[in-house]
Amino acid sequence: MAITALPEITDTSALYLSVQQFYARHMHLLDSGRAREWADTFAPDGTFTAPGLDAPVRGREALATAVEQTHARLAADGETHRHWHGMVWVTPAPDGTAHVKCYGMVIAVAADGTPRLHRHCLCEDVLVPAPAEPEGWLVQSRQVTPDAAQATH
Repeated sequence: MAITALPEITDTSALYLSVQQFYARHMHLLDSGRAREWADTFAPDGTFTAPGLDAPVRGREALATAVEQTHARLAADGETHRHWHGMVWVTPAPDGTAHVKCYGMVIAVAADGTPRLHRHCLCEDVLVPAPAEPEGWLVQSRQVTPDAAQATH
């Protein structure tokens, strides 16, 4: 058996860690109902696209309003949502952006504490560098695709 050399490995651990830290804060803001702070983790013209939306949600004000409405509805229903991102695959781009693909789960927790899987999807983000931000990134675009709709992925 011939031994072949491994391809050169470029260390992206710092990039990966910064993206993971960004998502940790991003999801905690979302799940705690801090809609305005969550929306500020998007670029000013950032977009969120998902099935069920008539059009992409664009801009921080529209993003914050959508989250505020969702949190109000969930509170009225006695339900809490927790978002989890895993299998995060970060690809640095030559322009300094980070292209991220990950699996996302939304766990719905009833008032009695009973959890259930609400949604499982592929989340594809383009993150732009933002050195003035706490974790150094902003979401430029997010595309959410439910697993059932991923025939081409």
